[in-house]
Amino acid sequence: MFELPDDVKEIQALARDFARNEILPGAQARDHEHRFPAAEVAKLAEMGFMGMFVPEVYGGAGLSTLAYVVALEEICYADASVGVTMSVNNSLVCWPILAWGNEAQKQRWLPDLAAGRKLGCYALTEPNAGSDAGAQQTKMVDAGGHYLVNGAKIWITNAPYAQVVVGYASLNPAERHKAVCAFIADMAWPGVRVGKPEDKLGITSSATSELLFEDVQVPKDSLLGDERGGFKIAMSTLDGGRIGIAAQALGIAQRAFDLAVSHAKTRIAFGKPIGQNQAIQWMIADMALRIDAARLLTWRAAVAKDGNDKARASHQCSMAKLAASETANFCADKALQIHGGYGFSKEYEVERLYRDARITTLYEGTSEIQRLVISRNYLG
Repeated sequence: MFELPDDVKEIQALARDFARNEILPGAQARDHEHRFPAAEVAKLAEMGFMGMFVPEVYGGAGLSTLAYVVALEEICYADASVGVTMSVNNSLVCWPILAWGNEAQKQRWLPDLAAGRKLGCYALTEPNAGSDAGAQQTKMVDAGGHYLVNGAKIWITNAPYAQVVVGYASLNPAERHKAVCAFIADMAWPGVRVGKPEDKLGITSSATSELLFEDVQVPKDSLLGDERGGFKIAMSTLDGGRIGIAAQALGIAQRAFDLAVSHAKTRIAFGKPIGQNQAIQWMIADMALRIDAARLLTWRAAVAKDGNDKARASHQCSMAKLAASETANFCADKALQIHGGYGFSKEYEVERLYRDARITTLYEGTSEIQRLVISRNYLG
């Protein structure tokens, strides 16, 4: 695919205008103050961007995954912290409820999430269950009319401001992935507690914290999908999450590239713009090449995600996430290098991009995990 459909171009233009005029001007201040972008997220909700592929019958925009990733790239071009807040709500919360929830669950949870009246978070990672998601130690006990859930989750994006959580727990940790269950919970339920907020290297205005379950009574009608089917739901959900992170990474990479080009044209050294030096030209060329390649992989994965071949989509989501996240880190690094000493100062935006890019090779599956997923498609 080399040309976006007209309806997707309209979404792209809408997101670009909003991102550059209303999100970008305050990005540096929010980063320095570690301030959650509540006002910006509220405006995204008004635009329909918090439930982009939720059908209109459940209060969403009913758009394609391609429209979602194109819009998300534009938001992350301005501020990756705003973008990841949007991404989690769409990819990791709305999507699994839409894909695996029953009709009552969709009616109960999706309208508020899609409209932005409530914000969602996704609780999978634990101190000893990151890349090894089957090693869940959070326990779920069948207590008759409900489940009793106890455990601790870490690195939970949106948790300090969320009202809804899609969580995971195990009926028997010794059975690993075979005993994992997925559930939907209200963050106001007794025993759900937000723990220590994280002081992060990057995406500092995105809210991240521990999430604790202490004798939480989860009604059986809040079980998402089949009992013991949670691991399948988690892996399927992460495919969509990886597309979201690919789009986030593209936004960071494109912004770093644009700033690098601008600086290369205007910074004078030895009597001429530094962009006339071959060393700088090669950096710019490599950045442009990687961004275009990663963007095409991401668009291809988005189209596959909306199709019927789930195995093919999973493979392409991993390719997109790997390529885009490593491109973001490459471009942020080169942009900082082109800026020289200015790039090392917090007064300049490339310093923030350099920090924000780093997380993209870690969450929703590390680069090493993506390489495993990709290689298994060929090696079995």
